[in-house]
Amino acid sequence: MLNPRIAIPFLVVSLIWGSTWLVISDQLGTVPASWSVCYRFAVAAIGMFLLSAVTRQSLRLDSTSLKWTLLLGLMQFALNFNFVYAAEHHITSGLVAVIFALLIVPNALLGKWWLGREFSRNFVVGSIIATAGVALLMAQEYRAAPIGGHEVLLGTALTLIAVLCASVSNVMQVAPSISRYPTTTILAWSMLWGALANAAWSFINHGPPVIEIRAGYLGGVLYLGIIGSVVTFPLYFDLIRKIGPGKAAYTSVLIPVVAMLLSTLFEGYDWSALAGGGALLATLGLIVAMRSR
Repeated sequence: MLNPRIAIPFLVVSLIWGSTWLVISDQLGTVPASWSVCYRFAVAAIGMFLLSAVTRQSLRLDSTSLKWTLLLGLMQFALNFNFVYAAEHHITSGLVAVIFALLIVPNALLGKWWLGREFSRNFVVGSIIATAGVALLMAQEYRAAPIGGHEVLLGTALTLIAVLCASVSNVMQVAPSISRYPTTTILAWSMLWGALANAAWSFINHGPPVIEIRAGYLGGVLYLGIIGSVVTFPLYFDLIRKIGPGKAAYTSVLIPVVAMLLSTLFEGYDWSALAGGGALLATLGLIVAMRSR
């Protein structure tokens, strides 16, 4: 039986991040994507510093660890999300979410190579089953996407780069220079560096800040910054520390299923045999892999 202290954060992260794909798609338009990313993590950084203060977590880091948070911020909160937002200019948010489920592969491989974390037979079998499910979901999204093949290839490539950036930052969480500090402290500094990097990149490429004074856009920034970041990232990074980057990445297998279920409710998503079979296989693979020790 899966420990509730693992299962509950796992499900909360999956449910919330499954909902963020709908919100992200609404952020694309008037405001350059990199400025939207900047606003999200500016809000998130403020929230994380406040959370650290409320929970009485020290914000002090030594110089080495501070440099690690700079790298983590660039990889997770700047490069990763900019590539994700850029990908959604070429392919649907559903397809981006599905491709991101492949995060289990580099997380497990980097965890073994960098941290010496072995993966069990159940994890391998579960990952194969889940990857087959992801492949079916990807085939369904590819067939349903009303865009040309070259757009799909470009969007897929951008998403895979985002996956690699996210995977590196995930594995960094277990490195000694990071893991000996509270998660909220690491995240507060990392989100601050990420927001500053996004601001610099946005100013260079798009000029002064652009903002859309629309309730949906502003509410989306707050939702992504507070619910989608301040609430979820501490839970997710704690999962990485407790169960390892490979198993924690299985949230990315549930996320596209959650996103598609929400799309069914709010966008009239039409389920096919491919989508249903893919969702069932992904869930089955998750159950098998998470039962490994």
